[in-house]
Amino acid sequence: MAEPTGAFNDDAKLDRVDAINQIFAEFEFAYHNQFHKAFSDAESLMIAKKYWLGSLEQYSPIQIVHAAKQVIRTQDYLPSIAALVKACEQGLDLFGLPSPRQAYIEACSASSPKRDFPWSHEAVYLAGQAAGWFVLANEAEARALPLFEYHYQLLCRRVINGERLEAVVATPLPEKIARPLSRVEAKARLAKMKEELGL
Repeated sequence: MAEPTGAFNDDAKLDRVDAINQIFAEFEFAYHNQFHKAFSDAESLMIAKKYWLGSLEQYSPIQIVHAAKQVIRTQDYLPSIAALVKACEQGLDLFGLPSPRQAYIEACSASSPKRDFPWSHEAVYLAGQAAGWFVLANEAEARALPLFEYHYQLLCRRVINGERLEAVVATPLPEKIARPLSRVEAKARLAKMKEELGL
């Protein structure tokens, strides 16, 4: 892993190695004495960078850099990986995602029809759908919230990894069929359905 060079960069094109190099450069600048005490030689610094890289692999580079900047603004001491992971988890707003708690409240209070509700993000709708609207409306929060959060976190990871979420909307049946089926067509369709169902 190369040593950091040049100015700090908040570019979304960073890879994770660049992000780790950048946050370590920022930690060195912000926590100079603590940093040099913790990483007194090049070997310990290299080991630490590799360890942090492995521990933060589920987060996007920009999320890691944003979280480090947030931690630097709020902590007096060189942060632990746990502190940075927590900051990464709270950095969903970078991707237009509400916090899990906000998303849960939104899903529980959304009016029907759910598909037509003005969702803050598609992930909230999809997490509500996956958890089950009936569960969200009728179960205690102690049971419904963990279920919702599980689905929401999976969807958030997909968004953070660059995937665009789209809900599959069922095509509604037409109000009227253009023309009734003839007896022969009806019989043929029934036979086909029986064959498909193995009856």
